[in-house]
Amino acid sequence: MTNRPAPSSPPRSRFAAILSENPDATIVAGATDVGLWVTKQMRRINPVIFIGHLTDLQSITEDETGITIGAGVSYTNAFDLLSDEIPALGRLIERIGGQQVRNVGTIGGNIANGSPIGDTPPALIALGAELTLRSHSGRRTLPLETFFIAYGKQDRLPGEFVEKILVPRPAEDAFYAVYKISKRRDEDISALCGAFHLTLDEEGKVETIRIAFGGMAGTPKRATHVEDALLGQPWSWGVISAVRDLFDADYQPLTDWRATAEYRSLTAKNLLTRFFLETAGAGQELVRFEMEEA
Repeated sequence: MTNRPAPSSPPRSRFAAILSENPDATIVAGATDVGLWVTKQMRRINPVIFIGHLTDLQSITEDETGITIGAGVSYTNAFDLLSDEIPALGRLIERIGGQQVRNVGTIGGNIANGSPIGDTPPALIALGAELTLRSHSGRRTLPLETFFIAYGKQDRLPGEFVEKILVPRPAEDAFYAVYKISKRRDEDISALCGAFHLTLDEEGKVETIRIAFGGMAGTPKRATHVEDALLGQPWSWGVISAVRDLFDADYQPLTDWRATAEYRSLTAKNLLTRFFLETAGAGQELVRFEMEEA
């Protein structure tokens, strides 16, 4: 059961009040995803609440806790700060849709829609991001990874909406990489997207590791079996090769027109190998690596 802290009392919000009166309304910001529900699936989405003009949701700030991104911040408006502070996220954004999509599409919308192939959730889950939900009666904050319950189901109560996302920065000695795998490099939806966040102790053993994938399950999801097997172990090829098959305990991907289940499963294992090779040099001498295109 998700822990639900007592809500705090936010300032009055007309949007929150309207949503509380229309909890089944479709919230639309950039419509880069919702628009396809209409044009491709012929779905009725009324009533609609448009939030693209709400400046209160379009702030992006930073402090010692990390970077706070309002739910209405577009990919384009987030790009400069994220590229400077967490370069791997900047490179990921460059591969999301085309420039037109990035100009209006929002990170908050990419999360709120709950798509299992959304690009930003696995990248943010690997960093330990936190989500703030707001309603007419208050706010609550939860780890982003717990927001996704099952396919098409999120931990969002009637009348709640995504207000902001807190993204912690990786530590200076951490290794962080994001890999988007798609049929085309540009303007394509992921077959799968994997993110890895690693810190090592002074002996070169795994101190912390978070691995998250999209496109491998009904929700964005961490590879907890793989993580548990790596904790406390030397960051070495022998260990990596021994734990690769544990991805099969974490994920049972589906086959669709983007990729087969077998392809997804093998690619996830190979991305762990790639991450290892890019963070360990000859003789296990560690090197820093910034994400290159997949």
